[in-house]
Formats: sequence, structure tokens, C-alpha cells
Amino acid sequence: MHEFAITQSMLELVQEHAQQAGASRIGRINLVIGELSGFVAECMQFYFDDLSKGTMAESAELTFKSVPTTGRCRDCGREFQMEELDWMCPFCQGGNIQLIGGNELFVESIEVD
Repeated sequence: MHEFAITQSMLELVQEHAQQAGASRIGRINLVIGELSGFVAECMQFYFDDLSKGTMAESAELTFKSVPTTGRCRDCGREFQMEELDWMCPFCQGGNIQLIGGNELFVESIEVD
């Protein structure tokens, strides 16, 4: 259910920015969602379709860019995509891993008329 509140906040944010830009309509909202963020694109789309009715974003398209879970080994310094939360470095087998990607959730850009 946290997708509802996040989608509502996102819609308010993009409308505010679109109004500041003098736009009359929002055509597309480009979102970035990390694999570990816990957010489901389909749920956000469902809530957006309902929440955007009667707003300048009513017919806007939502696009989602998925960011894979990425780690950096603190022992050898190499970066890699983490599979199934395997917290071992595939290069040196070290276990001292720093999470550097995959928990993002933000509006990358909006397209307006």
C-alpha cells in the first residue's frame, strides 16, 4: 500500500514543477526504480491512473527504468551486479560488500506541453 502514498506525492511534485514551467499538460513521467526499493511499477501505474483523473497529468504515460542491485567490494574495489542478494564478491570471494545501487526511487524527468 506504500505505492499509493508515494504515487500521490510523485503526482503532486510533477504537477508543481509542470505549473512552474508554465505547462498545460504532462505528457510523460519518467521514473527510476531500484530492484531493492520495494516498489512495484504495476501498482504505481494502477494508483497513478486513478489519482491523475481530472489533473494535468490525466493522460500522461509513466515509464519505468529499473536499476539492478549493484555492489562494490571493499576488499578488491570491483563493482558488480548482485544476484539474489549474494553478498559475496564474484571476483575475490570477499564478503565486505557496499551496496551502491538498487534502492533508488525518483522522478528522472517529465515531459510537458
